[in-house]
Amino acid sequence: MTPARRFLWAIAIIISLILLIALLWRLAGDRMIQFAMTPGISFADSEQAPPPDYAQMASWLSRPGLPDDPARWAPAGYKPAPRPATAVFFVSPTAFLQRGRWNAPLDDPETNARLAKFARLQASAFNGVAEIWIPRTRQATFGSFLTDSPDADKALALAYADTERAFDAFLASVPADTPIILAGHSQGARHILHLLRARGGTIKDRLVAVYAVGWPVALPADTDALGMAGCTAAGQAGCILSWQSWASDGDLADARAALALVRSLSGKPIGTAAMLCSNPLTGAGGAAQPQANAGALFGEALQAKRVGAACDASGLLLIDPAPSDIGPYVMPGGNYHVYDYGLFWANIRADVEARLSAYGAARQAAGAAD
Repeated sequence: MTPARRFLWAIAIIISLILLIALLWRLAGDRMIQFAMTPGISFADSEQAPPPDYAQMASWLSRPGLPDDPARWAPAGYKPAPRPATAVFFVSPTAFLQRGRWNAPLDDPETNARLAKFARLQASAFNGVAEIWIPRTRQATFGSFLTDSPDADKALALAYADTERAFDAFLASVPADTPIILAGHSQGARHILHLLRARGGTIKDRLVAVYAVGWPVALPADTDALGMAGCTAAGQAGCILSWQSWASDGDLADARAALALVRSLSGKPIGTAAMLCSNPLTGAGGAAQPQANAGALFGEALQAKRVGAACDASGLLLIDPAPSDIGPYVMPGGNYHVYDYGLFWANIRADVEARLSAYGAARQAAGAAD
């Protein structure tokens, strides 16, 4: 065989392998990801770190008095409030990606680096008016969301138990007259919703708003279970905001099919129920053009008027134009999940301030009436 023919055969084999891999990915991509990311051991056999002691500073990623607090970061032109008027209990998204155990240790360097980055680019939106408390928890690994096994449920239950204990420590530390905001993203938003259902009655009069971002809130099942409605107006207090960001030209049918399998607070799959969609550019639902975007984070710099957004009938937040240069973590199908906060950072910051002002005005009016 001549060198030229060997070369052509090599090219043909490479092309065939690429096509085969593409076909396998299309037919079984979900199963391949599940195998690669889901722990191969049972929850019972999974190593667990000791429960965090939330009386110790080391058990918090962010809290008042903590040196090098990542949530007190702000982009150029913004600063954290010197005298915050409210307190945010923020629960982090999934940062633990390993498959060797079901729940994160507290001393994993890679996980902790991701958590600090999430605090800078997400929780920092609240530091204009609020002191921020972010607990370190034994969060469930990413693979917990790729399977419906009882082991995954146990991993999530363990992470939630840490969240609830941290919240008790937070309440014990914050003055009793301080308004409270609950917030989180992804796994953190899921825990926030369960926390609201379990403890919402004890803080109802102090609750400014709930930002359950990057996790579906089923309508009306979840809002009924929580006894709290979705926000319907900018500057409204005592309501829930939730959104999930997708490119308007993304694989929306696949997105809706995947979200239909997520369980609502009732424990049943969401199915065809609509999801709560709060447009950060309007403070309610509806649509807004890029001109309404006061600043999206591209890296650690704000760029205004780059991204518009609209809620669709199913409850997805569709962004248009979908930026290709916002960062390396846009997921397949046009899923901008990682950037749910960053896409609207400046608007979220203004939204928090407006809802706190509305809460304060309502409390003042109630006091005057008494």
